[in-house]
This record gives sequence, C-alpha cells and structure tokens, in this order.
Amino acid sequence: MDHVAILDKKRKLLDRIISGEKTIESRWYKHRRAPWNAISRGDTIYFKDCGEPVTAKASVKDVLFFDRLDKTKVSMILKKYGKAIGFTNLEYTDYYIGRNYCILVFLEDVKGIEPFNIDKTGYGNANAWLTLKDIGKIKK
Repeated sequence: MDHVAILDKKRKLLDRIISGEKTIESRWYKHRRAPWNAISRGDTIYFKDCGEPVTAKASVKDVLFFDRLDKTKVSMILKKYGKAIGFTNLEYTDYYIGRNYCILVFLEDVKGIEPFNIDKTGYGNANAWLTLKDIGKIKK
C-alpha cells in the first residue's frame, strides 16, 4: 500500500523527517481513521507539507496502534517515543489527552524525491492522510 502524509508546514516536520531527527510519524485521533489498521511494515509513505508538492518518501519499518488512551497511556507513549516522534517538550498537553487513538509509524529509508503534485479529489480537503493501492493514481 501507498500512503500520503500531509504535514503542518509551520512545524517543519518534513525537514526533521528528512534530516533523520524525526524517525516516527505519529497520528493522534479522537475517532479511528486512516491509517488505523490500514498500514503495515513495508508500505511506502509519501510526505508533503500542506499546500506543497510531495517531496519525500519512506518505508514503514513498524507500526504500533494504541487505543482507549488515557492520561497514563499518553504519558507512557510520549516518554518512551517522544524524542523519535519529534517532541522537544515531553509534557503531555490537553490535545493529546483528549485523543482516543494513537498510531506510531516507524520510518526507514527516508529520501528526498523529485517533487510531484497530487489530486486529492474524493479524499476530502481536510484529510491529512491518504491510503491507496498505488500513488500513481493521484499523481498529477
């Protein structure tokens, strides 16, 4: 499977993934959504900043799924994986405490690629993660 992760440009997450500082992509949700149970070892993730073309890709080394999050679980996740996720301050916030699901995607073979745009038609404008069989189907 192929995936497109759309990142917050202001937080410079893409730069941190490419540099190797951020080795885990995390997604925190109130409700189950992609890529919950739709991503696995060996999949490819394409990365793009919001409003920009896709410029990097990585292979999925491993995935962990956490549900029924509470303050204790959130604290454990952030303490154990926070640095690799890219958190500089490991104090948990209300944002993470209010989430019920967490997906940790361990990255390997991260590399910059020739930039390309995608057509998100049918995936929703606000959707920050796309899961599809072949990236070629949405490449412009």
